[in-house]
Amino acid sequence: MHYNTKITRGGRLIVPAKLRRDLDLKDGENVVVQAQGRGFQVIPVRESIRRAQDLVSSRLKGRGSLVDELIAERRKEAAEELP
Repeated sequence: MHYNTKITRGGRLIVPAKLRRDLDLKDGENVVVQAQGRGFQVIPVRESIRRAQDLVSSRLKGRGSLVDELIAERRKEAAEELP
């Protein structure tokens, strides 16, 4: 879907109300602005975090728990430090 809007003084971009509702954007919410060719994409930070989590998760499938792995490493290091 396309929306017409404008950039106002100081570089402020007006995001149309319907688009804000559709994307569940709230006043004061942080967003990431990503350059794409001669345009840009605006992504809510929460969405950017979700995408990063999905990416990491897909790369770690079958590896087990990173938390359990870290705890095991720390315990091993602690045991090696004991006299």
